[in-house]
Amino acid sequence: MVRGFGAGPAGVATLDGGPGGPSCGAARLAGSTTQRRCQRRQGRPGHAYPMRVSMRSISVLGLSLASTLVLAADLPGSHDLPLVPRLTDAQIVDYRPEVEQERVYPLGSIRRISGQLRFDGQVNARGKLTAITYQLPAERTSNEAFTLAREALQKQGAELLFWCQARDCGESSLWANEVFGNAKLFGADEQQAYLLLRLAAPQDNSLVALYSITRGNRRAYLHVEQFDASAPLGDLLPTSATLLRQLKDTGKLDLPKLAEPQPTWLNLLSRGLNLDTTMRISLSGKQAEAWRQALIGQGVLASRMETGNTDAAGLHFELLR
Repeated sequence: MVRGFGAGPAGVATLDGGPGGPSCGAARLAGSTTQRRCQRRQGRPGHAYPMRVSMRSISVLGLSLASTLVLAADLPGSHDLPLVPRLTDAQIVDYRPEVEQERVYPLGSIRRISGQLRFDGQVNARGKLTAITYQLPAERTSNEAFTLAREALQKQGAELLFWCQARDCGESSLWANEVFGNAKLFGADEQQAYLLLRLAAPQDNSLVALYSITRGNRRAYLHVEQFDASAPLGDLLPTSATLLRQLKDTGKLDLPKLAEPQPTWLNLLSRGLNLDTTMRISLSGKQAEAWRQALIGQGVLASRMETGNTDAAGLHFELLR
């Protein structure tokens, strides 16, 4: 507003050329002799007059306007989830506030057979769901936003249950329309990624789902859901392919809760390791050698595994380059 630049009695900054005296602005309108006196006093052409506004004031105003524009880009009433960071300059384009409902999260590639959705496993529960969809800036990729969110959640102790990428996830149209009910998320199958995580205690009855996609028009999106179950979720195990993907993508796999070898986990780990027989790993933990021998018994070649630090608690895998 022009009024914001105006001066009060002290005449800090005016549109008329200075504090006190006849108004040069008014003189210009009148076209009078006063205008010529104002021109001589200012030593400037008749069309110019000084506005003694500090550059600091202009900068502050500019920043305020910029902040307002950024905030206005998000949907009214929307906000981020506390545990999931937002990629810089991403905008909330769809927001569904917390509501109680039945929710099914796939634990495998999805496909439609005889009109029905099919997947290898699932988490099915009732609870409160909050969903947010971000549109990413043109210079950033959906994979960047997906990785930022995944790493932040893992640093907070979240456990991966299912992770797929590209065509391993199935058809993007099914994820967009059937799983998430959001047509904005329909894109190229090879440009998608999905991750389901279980939060660490005391929030271990809560799940976070991430789905990233790049559409045909090159717009990239990240969809985030937090589901707080009304009843305990019980035991939930990751898939073998998810364990392998985590090991290959991050170079390590940390399982701090595992002590002595357990049949269920032996089956999961051996199946995952045998999905890529060229990979060599190091095992660490107090029971690392016991796990190594047990994995050999499950068909993993001894030459692919070596024992590392035996002082750490739990079981830890490191990919050997």
